[in-house]
Amino acid sequence: MAEPVRTAAGKRLVHFWRIAWTLSTFLLLELIVCGISAAPVVIGWWQLVSLLESSPRVLVFAFSVALIPSYIIFAVMLLFISPVAIRLAGWRTPDQAEMRIADLDWDLLHFVRYAAANHVARLLAGTFFRGSPLWTAHLRLAGAKLGRRVYINSLELNDYNLLDFEDDVVIGADVHLSGHTVEGGLVKTARVRLGRNTTVGVSSIVEIGVTTGSNCEIGALSFVPKMMTLDNDAVYVGIPVRRIR
Repeated sequence: MAEPVRTAAGKRLVHFWRIAWTLSTFLLLELIVCGISAAPVVIGWWQLVSLLESSPRVLVFAFSVALIPSYIIFAVMLLFISPVAIRLAGWRTPDQAEMRIADLDWDLLHFVRYAAANHVARLLAGTFFRGSPLWTAHLRLAGAKLGRRVYINSLELNDYNLLDFEDDVVIGADVHLSGHTVEGGLVKTARVRLGRNTTVGVSSIVEIGVTTGSNCEIGALSFVPKMMTLDNDAVYVGIPVRRIR
């Protein structure tokens, strides 16, 4: 009876150490990323104080005017520095994986850090730039394979390294599109491939493993189940989607 107790205690100790390491490395990376991103703003404000320290009223006005542009500069820096740091750390979502949450293995913890780090950039910078070329460039740096003229007006994409979009793909506002799902205590992953000239309508949900052909249109408020393949030159709508043309 003593052996299972020692084994269970050992597993708890390993899990505790892995969680502690995951949290500490994530926080350290984000401190470094945010610090580097904020550095130009801090330097600029330092110079502003040096120039206007003899005129407190002018200094207060200058700070008020510079507040929003300063945050924009920080956000732009974050869009590019965060994905580079994540790549250097080697964090990603594994493809075609089934990870048991209870095991807390390193693939799962890499996935957790990858998702959390991307969420920080999405939260602090994505609101300003979604739908713009800067947002597309950020997603490419974070691992997404995006063709030319890809337009993404949503912050609800996840697992960027499992997204493969060809040219002229359009993702509408509030589309939920992910390379992972959680079922029965398992995190399952699969790549999402959208063919050329695919359009995904507002507030639709696209699950893992979905593949679309060229010139495919998914209507607004639709649900595309996992592992589904959609045809070329077709329109799909509904929950779940069905072909209407």
